[in-house]
Amino acid sequence: MRKAIMTSKGQLTVPKEVREQLGLEPGDGLVFELDEGAVRLRVEKRTPLRKLKGSLPAGRAYPGKEAERRAARAHVAREVAGEGPVGG
Repeated sequence: MRKAIMTSKGQLTVPKEVREQLGLEPGDGLVFELDEGAVRLRVEKRTPLRKLKGSLPAGRAYPGKEAERRAARAHVAREVAGEGPVGG
């Protein structure tokens, strides 16, 4: 059995052996489930942003950085000319 002591600020350090066995990494969460005076911990793994890449379908092909910049400049120019927001 491993033990952790709470600090005056309510913080706990999860023992290294426990972190390794649970595969805990920085950014992961621990969920505290209370059950009649006892507590059960459940690991909530963080999903790195890079793993989400491509998980949503693209509505259109990406035209490239320069094309996006030209479109943004044209949009701003129309607003400055007093044509108001595009599409609004």
